[in-house]
Amino acid sequence: MKDQIWPMLLSRLAACGTLAVLSGALWASDRPALPPLIGPDGNTGPDWRVVGFPKSHTDLPLTRFEPGQADGVTGMQVITDASYGTLVHDGLSTPPRRLQWRWRLDQPLGGGRRAPDLASKEGDDAALKVCVMFRHGLDRVPFWERTVLRVARAVSGEALPAATLCYVWDSAGPAMREGSNPYTRRVRFIVLQGRDAPLSRWISETRDVGADFARLFADELPLGADTPPDQLPRVHTVLVGADSDNTGSRSSGWVTGLGWAP
Repeated sequence: MKDQIWPMLLSRLAACGTLAVLSGALWASDRPALPPLIGPDGNTGPDWRVVGFPKSHTDLPLTRFEPGQADGVTGMQVITDASYGTLVHDGLSTPPRRLQWRWRLDQPLGGGRRAPDLASKEGDDAALKVCVMFRHGLDRVPFWERTVLRVARAVSGEALPAATLCYVWDSAGPAMREGSNPYTRRVRFIVLQGRDAPLSRWISETRDVGADFARLFADELPLGADTPPDQLPRVHTVLVGADSDNTGSRSSGWVTGLGWAP
């Protein structure tokens, strides 16, 4: 049984986006600007890369990221089919600030073996998500979670982040729900668009990443939700993703204009 625990843990951390960081790029110099998702040649921007589950743990298909246009707007199409994948830009070292993007969902998660449910391990899938990873100090993490994270880092050989905040488009639940990922409290989420959101329509988002982090990780900050911005951990990774591996379902959506707000 013990031989199965760590592969399962690492796979679940990957499903939450925490294995999207490779240690070689983690401690790069400060690069505050986010590069465009689409490069000048019309392909995926060179500073972004697709990351899936660790190959040693699964042959799970990759979520597809395909540059294109929807209603005349150039963006990145994100297509899942019983798959998992993230489009990652890492190596940052920037204070949390306001993040903005536009997204749309054309096909919500459906057609799978079970319904999506962000509160359960069996249904923990998202049709679209934008996540931010932080250089959160291990001394702020509760003892048991800190121990698990240290072992996971040692087993994987990667500098797995201690805190990830995900903005989610949830196909099944209501908007503005907040919580922790059912597999690990190292990932916490905010549902910005829910089951009643309009489909096939671009929606603009702007979020104060620092304020959201302080609220959701208040239990691990010196002054709780009132921790000032200069005492918050720096951002090292931003990613776009979608997954449907738990439910075996399918979805299709778009993301564009991802960057730090002026």
